Order: sequence, then structure tokens, then C-alpha cells
Amino acid sequence: MTAIKHALQRDIFTPNDERLLSIVNVCKAGKKKKNCFLCATVTTERPVQVRVVKVKKSDKGDFYKRQMAWELRDLAEVDAKDASKENPEFDLHFEKVYRWVASSTAEKNSFISCIWKLNQRYLRKKVEFVNVSSQLLEELPKAEESVPSGESQSVAGGDEDALDDYQELNAREEQDIEGMMEVCEYAISNAEAFAEKLSRELQVLDGANIQSIMASEKQVNILMQLLDEALSEEMLQSVKEQMDQISQSNRLIQISNTNNGKLLDEIQFLVNYMDLSKGHIRALQDGDLSSPKGIEACINASEALLQCMNVALRPGHEKLMAVKQQQHLFTELRDTFARRLTNHLNNVFVHQFYRSSCMSLPGHDQSSTLSQHTAELTLPKHSPLHRDLLRYAKLMEWLKNTQREKYDGLSRTYVDYMTRLYEREIKDFFEVAKIKMAGTTKEGKGNKFATLPRKESALKQETESLHGSSGKLTGSTSSLNKLAVQGSSSRRSQSSSLLDMGNMSASDLDVADRTKFDKIFEQVLSELEPLCLAEQDFISKFFKLQQHPTLGEVESDGGVPSRQPPPGEHRHSMKDMVRLMMNKIFQSIETELNSLIALGDKIDSFHSLYMLVKMSHHVWTAQNVDPASYLSTTLGNVLVTVKRNFDKCISGQIRQMEEVKISKKSKVGILPFVTGFEEFAELAETIFRNAERRGDLDKAYVKLIRAVFMNVEKVANESQKTPRDVVMMENFHHIFSTQSRLKISCLETERREAKHKYTDHLQSYVINSLGQPLEKLNHFFEGVEARVAQGVREEEVSYQLAFNKQELRKVIKEYPGKEVKKGLDNLYKKVDKHLCEEESLLQVVWHSMQDEFIRQYKHFEGLIGRCYPGSGITMEFTIGDMLEYFSSIAQSH
Repeated sequence: MTAIKHALQRDIFTPNDERLLSIVNVCKAGKKKKNCFLCATVTTERPVQVRVVKVKKSDKGDFYKRQMAWELRDLAEVDAKDASKENPEFDLHFEKVYRWVASSTAEKNSFISCIWKLNQRYLRKKVEFVNVSSQLLEELPKAEESVPSGESQSVAGGDEDALDDYQELNAREEQDIEGMMEVCEYAISNAEAFAEKLSRELQVLDGANIQSIMASEKQVNILMQLLDEALSEEMLQSVKEQMDQISQSNRLIQISNTNNGKLLDEIQFLVNYMDLSKGHIRALQDGDLSSPKGIEACINASEALLQCMNVALRPGHEKLMAVKQQQHLFTELRDTFARRLTNHLNNVFVHQFYRSSCMSLPGHDQSSTLSQHTAELTLPKHSPLHRDLLRYAKLMEWLKNTQREKYDGLSRTYVDYMTRLYEREIKDFFEVAKIKMAGTTKEGKGNKFATLPRKESALKQETESLHGSSGKLTGSTSSLNKLAVQGSSSRRSQSSSLLDMGNMSASDLDVADRTKFDKIFEQVLSELEPLCLAEQDFISKFFKLQQHPTLGEVESDGGVPSRQPPPGEHRHSMKDMVRLMMNKIFQSIETELNSLIALGDKIDSFHSLYMLVKMSHHVWTAQNVDPASYLSTTLGNVLVTVKRNFDKCISGQIRQMEEVKISKKSKVGILPFVTGFEEFAELAETIFRNAERRGDLDKAYVKLIRAVFMNVEKVANESQKTPRDVVMMENFHHIFSTQSRLKISCLETERREAKHKYTDHLQSYVINSLGQPLEKLNHFFEGVEARVAQGVREEEVSYQLAFNKQELRKVIKEYPGKEVKKGLDNLYKKVDKHLCEEESLLQVVWHSMQDEFIRQYKHFEGLIGRCYPGSGITMEFTIGDMLEYFSSIAQSH
């Protein structure tokens, strides 16, 4: 319990500036036992506050926590249950009654006694103690009898230190104190004399204790002296010497055994980790680096050598002559094998490079010749070279870890050789692609432009301006290629616009030509993609660039890793190194692609639609594989150029619309850029079906259709031969029909607008045209409506001089049925001259005129009935007559 008391004081009450005076272990009466502690405490600050605190263990049981506290002044009654016999139960009456069962009667009695003492000392309101033994309640007065009266009167705020330091005496201590006080009868009456007597007796006891200690020291000295005398005897001296010799001998044997064991361990360590077998040494010195078995032996030997050189020597090993000799041997073997390996790989690079170069030269008898490429448009595959070199991948890794300078040199050598090889192959490949794109073959068969009278020097200059001086083919093939490119460019320079696309079915630029271009461009991208991916995969595996670089590995001038970077140069990741090597090897791809794109764009600006779709798809595919790869980056850069050409193509079409000029002597009809937009939309919808860049096309559609709308109105306003309403009606009808057929969702608003414009201008044209056959009649009834609008009553219009019945009869007589039919026939001919044959709107317009004529006829009859009632005046022809006139006129033409 003392340990618990100290723990509670330290962990709970000291942080709250309280002192723990008494503690009892209890549980609630009548319930399952859940033990806790009731603690009687006082505060260390004044005024003093006295509390009863309930403390319990946490659920985990590793620390105590304060659960509840009551002020002692709120305690009304303490019930001990039974004063005559031992009983652990007791009740505390606060605002309600708390019933407790102590772990022992002694703890309960001690706690109740402390509560009683605290109540007597600090509280004015006394707590009632029931069923408490009087013996427990008498201890405090006895203790207070010796206290001066002035000190015992403190109730609240008195000195509580005496109570805090209070500790009960056990039975033996009580008997000793009582016996001492009985000897000195004045102990109670004269405390000072009693204390002086006790002090004198304590001094006497201390002196006796010191003398006893000094006497014991003398006895010890005598004993030590006797022992020394015994040792001086001859027998004891002999035994001592023998024992010393045996001890020394055993100690030397133990040291020797320990040293021998340690020496054996060191020798075993050096033998195990610094011994290279003779077979490994032979492989490093003379191993065959050409055969698979020899390469495998060299790989195993190089790895064993690296392990021996990298072993962590223990302190002192480096001073051993054998270790120094072995390290010197390892260094010589490393340098020798590194030189052999470097020379061999250099020879392999050179041999493979020249073998591939010879295979790609014109006139070579193997399959990878230029003529084969011209027929198939393929790039040579270097998988055999990669397969042969990958056998040395582990040796390259060994070289990277041991001789970084030689590794860097080999990297630069490989990059230099492959750069030259790929540059020649790629230029030849793109030259063939340009030949095919221009519509010719190596022999020039079927090239309808090969005989155009153009000078070869001029052709050469213009061709190089299109795709750069990217290398020349030998013989007559090169001249023929240049001639084909120039001829095709001249042929198609006028065909790539919306203005003349309506005539493309009669020209050489048709769907088959564009499909051919699309296949050629797709073939070029499909050949480049696996080529770049295969080379990048080989570089990563062969030069071991799949992992993160070690400190200090950065780019060197040759585009390969270097061990010692110049000051201020940044360290690149392994992926950056791969990309740098790829940029060096394939430095011509981006230039050649841009050149090919420029040629295709010059041949036909609408090729940019195909190129945008194809290039976007390949960029998307490359980014899914590796967004940071060389292929993804290069194709992304070229895609920017293609998108720029596409935007330039759209802007060029809009500019040509704005510059269009219409003949003043002929009717307008369907404008060329209106039919051109239809052809463009049909082509674009075919090309961009399920394409990733559909959004770019939708934006282009909106720009083009707004330009078409604006320029149709511009031409209609400027037209002199054809009425404005006819130009607007026919062209917007064509636009509406095109959009309804193609169902382009982004142009739904423009489709409705085109329909509205077509309908409005059709109605306007019909109304304006119908006023001509019955001109006087129209003017007469317009005057009648004007008088009514001015306020003249309808039945009084006939009294107007200009609009009386006689004037009406005179006007009606001028338009008998025969004259009306003649006027309508002339109107039909005039409408026929206005309308174009392509749109076939003549019957639509004629039927609308019939409906409008009938509407006007009924309107005139209504005016006659209201303004001239009872006059009996009627038109010279009926509605039936009109229907017969319109039908017969339409059939006769």
C-alpha cells in the first residue's frame, strides 16, 4: 500500500498541488467488485482545502486516473456500521449516500480516523461520526495536548505540516516511549528538560559506538598481521610460488589459444574472399569473347573479380604483404580484361556498322537495298545487331562499375556509329517516301509529269527547299525524283482550295490520290515507331540504364554518361541519359518528318487533315507506352507543326472565300466555296471518324461555316445579274441540305440558321416576283389598303375619286385570263433564268408562287367584297383558271 500511496502522490496529487494523507482500497457495496481508492487530501496552498478523492485504474491497467472528488465540508455523516466488532463496510453521506466495502478493517479505521482529525482541525461545521469506536476519536486530542494553545486554535488556514508529517507509532515504539517517560516523571510537565536528557544520552551512545568501531579496527589489524606471519613460513611461501607459476602458465596457454583462433579466422577470411581461381584468371587474361561459352566464362570471372576487389578488409589487412600482392594482381587483371573487352566491343561495333552500311548501299546484292525499299517503303531492322550485342550486356555493366572511362568511351563510339548508320538509312527511307508521295516510282513509270519542261537545277533547288538537303540518291533516280516532286507540286498548287473542290472529280486530285497519301504517311510512322522503340529498349538493356544513376553520373559531350561532371553541370536520371543518346542517334528524324510534312502540305494542303489524325494517334499511342520517351517527345514536336499546317489550311480557305470574284455577266448559282465546304465536310468526316483530335475539326467547322455565311451575303449584295434573294435562297438551301445530310452536331445552330435564311429569301423572292405580272392591279389594291389604314371606312373607299367602282373595273379589264397567263409565262422564264440547274429549286419556287398568287387573289376578292359591296365586280379569271395556268406553264417548259 505504501508503494501505491507514493505512486498516487507522484502521478496524481503532486501535479495538482495536493498532499495525500490517507488511502483506503474499496469497492461499492452490493455490486460486482471493481476496486478503487478513496484518498484524503489537503492542498499545499492557503486557504487549505480538504477533499475526498476517488481514484481508479485505467481500463488498460497501466496507470491511475482521478475519477471523482468531494469537498470535506460537504460531508454530513460517516457511518462505520458497527463499533463493537470488525466490519469493513462504511458509508459517506455527501449530497447522496455512498456505500463502500474496504479491503480490510484496519484500512477503514485508519481512513475514518484521518477524516475525523481533518474535520477537527480545518472545519467549523463538524461531521457526525456514527458507529465509530471512541478509541479512534481520542488520538487527536492526545496529540494536541502538547501543542501550545495558540497553535491548536487554527481552523482554516493553520499550519498543516505537523499533520502532513504525521506517522503512527507501532506497538514497540509506543512501549519504549512510555517506558522512557515513566523513568522521567517530568517528561510531560517539562518537555525541555526531557529533550536535554535525551540529547545527552544520544551523545553517550554515539561515543560508545565510535569506540566500538575503533576497537574492531585494531582486532582486524592484529588478524592481518598474523596472516602475514603465516605467509612468511617456508611451506606457505612454496605453495604460493607454485600456485603463481600454474596461474601464469594457464594464462599464457589461454592467450596463445585465443590468438591462434583469431589468426585462423583472419586467414580463413582472406582465403575465402580474396582468392581467385586459376580458371577465372585464364578467362580474364585469354578468354574467348566471340563464342557464347567464352562470353559466359568471362562474365563469371569478371563477377568473381569484382567481388574480390570489393571485399571489405578488416583493420590491418592492407598492411599484409600477401594482401597487397593479391590486390595488385586484381588490379592488373581488371585493367587487362577491361582493355581486351573494350577493344573487342569496338571491333564488334565497327564490324556491325560496316556490314549494315554495305547492306544498305545501292547496288548491293542483298535484300536491304534501295530498290527494295522503293518498292516496299521499309526501314532495315537491326534486331540481329542488338541480339549479338546483348550477349555482352553483363560485361558492359561490369565495365560501368569498374572502368567508367572505358564504358563512356564505348557509349560514345556506339552512338557515333549508329548516328551515321541511321542517318543514311532514314534519309534514304524518307527520300523513297517523298518519291511515292509525289506519285512516281524509281523508274518513273506512269509518271505523267516526268516530261514537264523544267530545268533540273531549278527542280533541285525547289525540292531541297521543301525537304532539305537530306542526302542524294545516285544515278538518274535522283533527277527523276526531283522532277516528279516539282511536277506534282505544280499540278496541285491550284487544287487545294474550297473554291475549286467542286470540280475535283474531273481533276487528278481525287479520293484515290488522298487515300494513297494517307497510306504512305501511315507507313512512314509505322516504320519509325518500332525502330525507335527497339533501339531505346536495346540502349536501356545494353548500357544498363534502367535504374537510377549513382552520384556524379551526368551527361558528357558525346551524349553519354560521364563519371566526373564539370562544375555546375546537373546530374541526369537514367531516363534522361537514354533520351540524350536517342536524340543523338536519331537526330535526323524530326527534320525529315517536318520536311515530309512540308512536301505533303505543298502538294495538297488538305493532306494536313490526314496528317493531323495519324500523327495524333501515334503520339497518343507513344505516350501510353512512355510519356517521357524519345519517340513520344519527337512525335509531339512534329504534331505541333502538323496542327500549325492544319490551322494555316483553314485560314487559307477563309482568305480565298474573302477574295472571291463573281462575273457580272453570268448568273451566280451555287458559289464555289459553298460546294467546296460540302466536299471538305465529307472528306473531314471520313478522315476524323473516331479520331482523338475531333475537337480541332469542330473548331475549324465553326470558323469555315461562319466565313461561308458572311461571304454568301457579301456576294449576294454585290451580284448584278442574279437577284440577291436568289443568291441567298439557293446557297443557303444547299448549306442546309449538306448539314442535314452529314449531321454534324457542332453545326446544329448554323443548320437551323441556314434553313431560316433559305425560307425567308424564298418568300421574299416569290412576293417581289409576283408583283410584276399584275403590276397595276397590285398598285390599285395597295392604294385601297393605304386609304383604309389612314382611317377611311372600307364601305366608303368607293367614294374616293381614284378608287371608285369605275376605276376598279378599268384596272380589272386590263388583266383578262389570257393576259394573266401570258404574264405568268414570262415570269416563269425569268425565274428560270435566275435559278441555277444544280440546286433544282425551280419547281419549288414555282409552287410557292402559285400558293402566293392564290393568297393574293383571295385577298383582292376580300377587299372587293368589303370595299365595293353589291357592285357585282369580280376578277376576269378564277382560282381554277390560275391552277390551270401554273400547271400548263410548268409542263410546257
